[in-house]
Amino acid sequence: MALDRADIALLSAVQKNNKLTSEELAARAHLSPTACQRRLKRLRAEGVIEADVSIVSPKAVGRHVTVVVLVCLERERADIIDRFKAAIKNTREVMIGYYVTGDADFLLVVTAKDMEDYEQFTRRFFYENNDIKGFKTMVVMDRVKAGFAFPIED
Repeated sequence: MALDRADIALLSAVQKNNKLTSEELAARAHLSPTACQRRLKRLRAEGVIEADVSIVSPKAVGRHVTVVVLVCLERERADIIDRFKAAIKNTREVMIGYYVTGDADFLLVVTAKDMEDYEQFTRRFFYENNDIKGFKTMVVMDRVKAGFAFPIED
């Protein structure tokens, strides 16, 4: 779908703050509040806006450890890849999962309460999965930026 300047203005605004009022959005998109709501509804219906979420502080909810994990599968077969993608989607500790090129097959961002919790996760998620050849863990020392906002240009 082609995006016009008003769509781009709306998307840029709601990516930063999806709690803006219709009036605030109207001022940014140079449309009426009703027109903004109609456009947002269309952008959601057409899948341009996938979800409206809040970014939660991991520490505030007891998730003090974040790790980035590179995963290598035993073989690159469609059924193995599909099975692992499903496992990622169905595992709540996996915050982000990417199927990637390069030295690893997948890159995961995983959250844990502490290192003991992460170790239990690795036993359950990696060691019990015969399709995984190996994985490398990088512990996040500091979350510098968190968000999902894409730069949008017209």
